[in-house]
Amino acid sequence: MNRKHKSDLVILFTALGLMALGLIVIYAIGPMRANVLNSTYGTDYGPNDFFLGQLRSVLLSLAAFFFAFKVLPYKYIQKAAKPLLIFALLLSLALWVLSMAHASIVKCELGECRWFQFGSVSFQPAEILKLALAIYLADFLARKKAEGQVGKFQEFWLPLIIVCGLSLGLVVVAQGDLGTGVALIAIIFGMLLVSGVPSWQYLVMLAIVLTVAVGSVVMSSHRMERVNAWFTTLTGGDSSDSTYHIDNAMLAIGTGGFGGVGIGNSVQATGYLPESINDSVFAIMGETFGFVGLFLVIAVFCIMLLRMLKVASHTPDDNNRFLIVGIFSWTLAQVVVNIMAMTALVPVTGITLPLLSYGGTSMLFIAFAIGYVCQLSCYTSREGIDKHENISSGGRQRGSHYSSRRRHS
Repeated sequence: MNRKHKSDLVILFTALGLMALGLIVIYAIGPMRANVLNSTYGTDYGPNDFFLGQLRSVLLSLAAFFFAFKVLPYKYIQKAAKPLLIFALLLSLALWVLSMAHASIVKCELGECRWFQFGSVSFQPAEILKLALAIYLADFLARKKAEGQVGKFQEFWLPLIIVCGLSLGLVVVAQGDLGTGVALIAIIFGMLLVSGVPSWQYLVMLAIVLTVAVGSVVMSSHRMERVNAWFTTLTGGDSSDSTYHIDNAMLAIGTGGFGGVGIGNSVQATGYLPESINDSVFAIMGETFGFVGLFLVIAVFCIMLLRMLKVASHTPDDNNRFLIVGIFSWTLAQVVVNIMAMTALVPVTGITLPLLSYGGTSMLFIAFAIGYVCQLSCYTSREGIDKHENISSGGRQRGSHYSSRRRHS
């Protein structure tokens, strides 16, 4: 590993900025969400309950971020890659078994059981699985590349198919969570893309997975209903109950116009747009901040993702580079799919907008993962160090700094 140097603070500040923006949005629409749930389901939410819940999630996520960034060296997690994946798979398996037994510790919503519930605390094992699979695949691909076994069926593809197939089965089939399945597929194929796998093998496996994914949609009446609603919206068909979510998401963004209606003035958050603080938060931001606000949000995501790619491109260690690419692919998939769903470019699917949507487990684990990207950015190659310090220190200081280092080395 290269000598440790300054981390990439751009990733740090963009992540913090997104968390802060999410907190502002939830503060503005939280009371509306509470009123909707209280009047519809007879709950007893206070006006600040959702803001306080998001604040708790942000604080825990910040702790997880800095724990991964500054406290827990990646080499220790790397050594535990296999046990960590087994633990995540067993959690997902336990969730499936307990849901069939109607256990009280399993939380179900809209017919899908995806959470463990312990009192007021709930968490989603699928989020742990995303991180565990990325760490395991980074270790697996690095070992196979070092051993010259990349692309061989028995040594490479067979164990990979078993692990990835089991992971996808426990999420997409057992939990009915296609959104998380999309993120897992992005992690897998993003990392495979830079692993040195022969192109024809990569394309064949991608075609097989996409075929299976399409089949899982066709065989599900609920998913096909969403696809039909999407087609109806694209072709300008009549609105119906099935197009309600897409119609109101588009209405929210359209109402925002160029500059938005302002914080606290959202109409869609008062009960019209489903999941306004979760999957639909991008549409609410469009209504609140307008085109300018959405452009800035997308720009911040782009900056963070491009910096991740830059760190990966300057990371000489295969394991580290594969992990960064996996986290990049995970984040990119959720950003792209969520935004495209809210703008009717793909069918609506249950996937959160990273660091912005309401919820604890999703934010916690993606913040932890991005914290590791910041940690690994401290060990990029000489070219990466030179460019980073040239930007932060100026050409003259960089020259004298390295001249001094060469004289003393």
